Amino acid sequence: MTNIAPGTGGVLRAPYRALSIGIVSVVLLIAFEATAVGTAMPVAARELDGVELYAFAFSAYFTTSLFGMVLSGQWADRRGPLGPLATGIALFAAGLLLSGTAGGMWLFIAGRAVQGLGGGLVIVALYVVVSRAYPEHLRPSIMAAFAASWVVPSVVGPLVAGTVTEHLGWRWVFVGIPVLVVAPLALALPAIRRTASGPVDPEAPVAAFDRRRIRLALGISSGAGLLQYAGQDLRWLSLVPATLGAAILVPAVLGLLPKGTYRAARGLPSVVLLRGVAAGSFIAAESFVPLMLVTQRGLSPTMAGLSLAVGGATWALGSYVQSRPRMEPHRTRLAAGGMVIVAAAILAAPTVLIESVPVWVVAVAWAFGCYGMGTVIASTSVLLLRLSPPADAGSNSAALQISDGLSNVILLAAGGAAFAALGGGAVGEAHGAAAGAGGSHPAAFVAVFLPMAAVALAGAWVATRLQGPKVPEGNPAPVPAADETGVVVTDVVTDVRMDVLSDAAPETTSDARADG
Repeated sequence: MTNIAPGTGGVLRAPYRALSIGIVSVVLLIAFEATAVGTAMPVAARELDGVELYAFAFSAYFTTSLFGMVLSGQWADRRGPLGPLATGIALFAAGLLLSGTAGGMWLFIAGRAVQGLGGGLVIVALYVVVSRAYPEHLRPSIMAAFAASWVVPSVVGPLVAGTVTEHLGWRWVFVGIPVLVVAPLALALPAIRRTASGPVDPEAPVAAFDRRRIRLALGISSGAGLLQYAGQDLRWLSLVPATLGAAILVPAVLGLLPKGTYRAARGLPSVVLLRGVAAGSFIAAESFVPLMLVTQRGLSPTMAGLSLAVGGATWALGSYVQSRPRMEPHRTRLAAGGMVIVAAAILAAPTVLIESVPVWVVAVAWAFGCYGMGTVIASTSVLLLRLSPPADAGSNSAALQISDGLSNVILLAAGGAAFAALGGGAVGEAHGAAAGAGGSHPAAFVAVFLPMAAVALAGAWVATRLQGPKVPEGNPAPVPAADETGVVVTDVVTDVRMDVLSDAAPETTSDARADG
């Protein structure tokens, strides 16, 4: 691994230029996929007779990404981020191709699962690249660049995807995106090989993969998948997979996340918890916005997608604002305020179910919500790397992303179950009819948005507990203690997602924003 000396210019000056352009290109690809696929999804679900499985099409991505995150964290810590990043991008493209050629909804969902595995590998590898290749004073700049890379896809993605969906068909949205993989690979991989490849200490023996953590990761993915299936199959027999899923999921989660996460202990546990609360509530709500506008207000897929387009710019703005040095003393209040804004945006979105409310209300509300998310996701990424020594950046980044992805799965499952229980599976029948026609089920959408707003509001309290001790930069030794699971926990950690990396992260991620 080639170490770059700190203080040698900005992220676009030598020797950072090629690396910065390459990894920002990867985020650009993820951003375009998220906005384009979200626009085409309502039409794909309807044509494949799978509207009742609409939430599953999103959560399948997050379910498999959970395993990919843990695998990527171990892979990157032991051998560097190059391998998981290249493999992840390849799987990401393969999943898009599988979904785009699917003849049924379950095959479509399988493609989303393959795509999620690739996305999980990519997002954690990107964290490790930033942790290793950039000194702390440059991390806010690269994070702001990540956030800015969402602006153009947020505007162009829905327009292009909507036009392609209406004139050529939704399949072309999925099969066309993999072409964009070539540029990020050509730019990012050689630069990463020069600056961030290999283990942190090349002289040290390479540790074997922690098989216990791999088993726990499989447990999380399997348990989350069973819970999601049970949430979509509303019968008494569904209690069987639900119970089995919970029995597998709970111990696996407790083994992979920092101790104290679920009681919001101060420091790293609260950072990890807030990422999940923020990403899960926002993405679960956002997943239903295009479907609501298409089926309840009669918008075209293009216009429904464009209603969320401005969010890319405001997300970048929120990330930029929190990255300013003068905002550092106010980071906790900034994150708490961001969560209040997110909750208000989610609460405002379903008001368009009332005929007299103009549809542009959603665009305005989501613009504010994305601003709040930009501040929150960035702050959690900043604090994660601040609390993590370089040698453990992969494992701790995986914990952050697991919280992000798992929350997406669980909240999408809960929202999808409520949506289906109140007749949401029949909303596709109303498409093309006048708003308010007999086939519409506005209560099904309300049952999704209101609980997510409550979850986001709870995140405002979690945000008050983020501060913890900063780990000295470049500390190669195991200064923090590690529990038996291998998750790093500092002394205060025991008291203590989306995009994408450190001092000014924008995130995914999810399909969240790089997710992000």
